[in-house]
Amino acid sequence: MGNNIKLLFMLLLILMFQFKEVKAQKKDLKYGKTPDKYFPYNSFQKAYKYHFVDPIEFNGAGREKLPPKNLKEVRIGFLGPLEGSPIKPLGEQMLNGCKLAIEEANKNGLYNGIPFKLMIHNDVGLWGAAANEVVKMDDEKVWAFLGSIDDIVSHVALRATLKAEIMMVNSGDPDPTYTETNIPWMIRVISDDRQSGYALATYIFEIKKHKRVAVIRTNSRYGRVGVMEYSGVATRLGHPMMMEERFNEGETDFKMQLENIKRMNPDGILIWGNAIESGFIVKQIRDLGIKVPIYASDRVVSDEFLKIAGEAAEGIVSTSQYDPNANNPKLKDFKAAYLKRFGIKPNVFATHAYDGMNLIIAAIRKVGLNRVLIRDALTDLKTFQGYKGITGKIIFDQNWNDLGDIFMAKVENGVFKISKAPKYEVIKGLGKKVGY
Repeated sequence: MGNNIKLLFMLLLILMFQFKEVKAQKKDLKYGKTPDKYFPYNSFQKAYKYHFVDPIEFNGAGREKLPPKNLKEVRIGFLGPLEGSPIKPLGEQMLNGCKLAIEEANKNGLYNGIPFKLMIHNDVGLWGAAANEVVKMDDEKVWAFLGSIDDIVSHVALRATLKAEIMMVNSGDPDPTYTETNIPWMIRVISDDRQSGYALATYIFEIKKHKRVAVIRTNSRYGRVGVMEYSGVATRLGHPMMMEERFNEGETDFKMQLENIKRMNPDGILIWGNAIESGFIVKQIRDLGIKVPIYASDRVVSDEFLKIAGEAAEGIVSTSQYDPNANNPKLKDFKAAYLKRFGIKPNVFATHAYDGMNLIIAAIRKVGLNRVLIRDALTDLKTFQGYKGITGKIIFDQNWNDLGDIFMAKVENGVFKISKAPKYEVIKGLGKKVGY
């Protein structure tokens, strides 16, 4: 009888603990700043368990390792699309941002008298190739690395970091699933497509009151995964995608897809793709006499897109992961130094890469030359939480997503004008759990 009472008491304690845990999770902010209105199935019932509410720990060895002696340089890796990739211009901007950060670090104190050196590696968006480059960086004895932009490359490289135990700072891949791999060797310092999708859906359906929006997207992982979160929110708001057309990277003639869209008579069109194809699509939409508002993913925010689309770009609305005209002294200094150094204006990939590389440098200066301790500093949600970079304040959730502000970008008089995105979620303070 006594044992039965003890067992019953223990079961009651377990149930009480689980109830408190679920209740606490319900009060927490949602993963990726997902508001209740957009949260999957939230209108029907609360989930019993939420995922991504606690950072994944690394409990392996390595923190006891002493730094090597007689080093002549402190090596930091770079992985980006530089040759053989359709997004080469984005990779070059990302590399420039890293170069400038390294050069400034070497002018401002080095590391204990030792210069930093950037070890540059190219990715071409192929399965397996990225892993080989991470292995090369391991052989080069880099302490951490920054990269990349392409979704496939980032996913494969991340898995290689788990084996090599090298910290990866991602400054260019917006894939929402990138941080959902439960690999504790990465952080992302750019807002992802989940947040861009929320901002676009809010603007399109809540602000502009559209009801019938067609989507045309690149037939790549960037298009497939990027549209996913927007599509989910559109459905929850009662306006599922009326149709989805696709195209391949490198295409220039989109008449077939656009004729299909025209027959459906939408009241808006969303394009999700790279700058070049998106520019041609916008131009051909207007050439076909389709006059509805056009929206697009953030890669259109570029001079390349404006040049191709021409006058047809007027009024296009997209998102931006930072405000290039923000009243931020650090950003102004960076823009001037970047223009002087490279002869071009920095884009979103250059600015976030600059912030990401400076975070790596700051972590090395703080904890020394030890890969695990560098990882600890960058992932502990304390050391660099709220870091004030040139792109604004970097805020990490428990899955190391950057929850920094998203902005809207609208073409007015041939240039992109940046404004604040509609608020779909309010961060109520740092340190809150963010679950999904």
